[in-house]
Amino acid sequence: MSETKTRDRMAELARSLHQRGYGVGSSGNISCKLDDGILVTPTNSCMGFLDPEQISKVDFEGNHVSGGKPSKEAFLHLEMYRSRPQDTSVVHLHSTYSVAASCLKNTDPNNVLPPITAYYVMKVGQLKLIPYYAPGDQTLAQAVGIAAKETSSVLLANHGPVIAGKTLESAVYAAEELEETAKLYFILEGRETSYLNAAQIADLNTRFPT
Repeated sequence: MSETKTRDRMAELARSLHQRGYGVGSSGNISCKLDDGILVTPTNSCMGFLDPEQISKVDFEGNHVSGGKPSKEAFLHLEMYRSRPQDTSVVHLHSTYSVAASCLKNTDPNNVLPPITAYYVMKVGQLKLIPYYAPGDQTLAQAVGIAAKETSSVLLANHGPVIAGKTLESAVYAAEELEETAKLYFILEGRETSYLNAAQIADLNTRFPT
């Protein structure tokens, strides 16, 4: 896909996420990897109203190449790509239920949400919790990079998810699946719930390898 078409597709999917309530105001950002850098949403931009031509382009060292000023969280995207060279897109959202899950105490930091559905296991898999850092804190990149070597999906404490995918669509779909699973988790809270067991998870991983 050409850079122009990639810009258009980013704006299209970002608008879809915003219209369905996965981001509010100027929160959230998405990126796509090119041969000579990445495209990432500009700082203080609303995902519902992105101008494809103003989507920022930075090189792999984070230097601004073209478009609007890049998001202050572009470094998170770059770190995900360094740890996961097989992936071409990253989605970071401040979606309500995922952020709520990131604020809970006494969750398993190696896997924040239980395996409620098959599609959560298939699209998200392991969800690691990254300790709290202030937005824009460069130290956060190191923690994200370490976790991303083991999983495509991380949850920033008191902040939100960062998810990588082999394509822009797969990253978006995984972010959506995570948000819906977090919503289910809170709906089911306090009820006796049947989660997928280890054998069922292993079977899914065999049938649908990532």
